[in-house]
Amino acid sequence: MPHAAQQWIQFKEAIATPDLPMLGPQRRGGTKSEPEINRTLNSFFSAQNTPESRRPLLRSAALLWHDHLEASHTISQAIATRDGSWLHGIMHRREPDYGNAKYWFRRVAPHEAFPTLVERGQALLLEDGTGLSKRLIENGQWKPFAFIDECESAEQKNDAALATILRKIQAAEFDVLIQNIFQSA
Repeated sequence: MPHAAQQWIQFKEAIATPDLPMLGPQRRGGTKSEPEINRTLNSFFSAQNTPESRRPLLRSAALLWHDHLEASHTISQAIATRDGSWLHGIMHRREPDYGNAKYWFRRVAPHEAFPTLVERGQALLLEDGTGLSKRLIENGQWKPFAFIDECESAEQKNDAALATILRKIQAAEFDVLIQNIFQSA
């Protein structure tokens, strides 16, 4: 079986889209249909000899990345792990059902991958002059509830600039979670 880092990179390539997912439920062009995703994943799982225990997490993640929120939800709600709760929380955040997203993130935090997310978030917010970094990261700790609040604010205010940076952070969040799934074999 290939090394976890190689698998993570190959998984990202297998599910890549031209654009980052939206903060809300909006569908983007360039995403795959559910049958296409399932074919891609079945081929990936077979080629990578992916353990059965990881497949639901990765399938839920791929569906979520391709804007199939309900299909992702059906899978993630049956995964009783912090990783499953994290995917479930992202899905509800995008739905948008912010209160329910917070419920699921209570089941996630603290997560062993949050320090990596802090690093990625700080790198993305290096030039941020809005104070977003201070709202999302406090004393070196990731604040998932503050991220949910910021996503809600961006959507309600139709703040394109804020939504753009939050979409990049959401993509980093997704990457960190997927990388953690591969590393925690």
